[in-house]
Amino acid sequence: MLVLTRKSNQSIMIGDEIEVSVLAIVGEKVRIGIQAPRDVPVFRREVYLEIQDERRALAEPGSLVAEVDAALHELGEPPA
Repeated sequence: MLVLTRKSNQSIMIGDEIEVSVLAIVGEKVRIGIQAPRDVPVFRREVYLEIQDERRALAEPGSLVAEVDAALHELGEPPA
């Protein structure tokens, strides 16, 4: 892990297109701003992990999506 020290109104670059800026520091809270291309998803870690859990659940055999896909297949319709 790279650890950097930044003050308010300073930023770091990730590659050529992603800029992470420190907007404000109040007590133990830090407000950051992230500028990234629209095709780069940016999530809080807890939201990202929840999305990953949902994707894993959908991919598991026996999941509701797998059941619907199987039913559509039996009817001769392509899965969504």
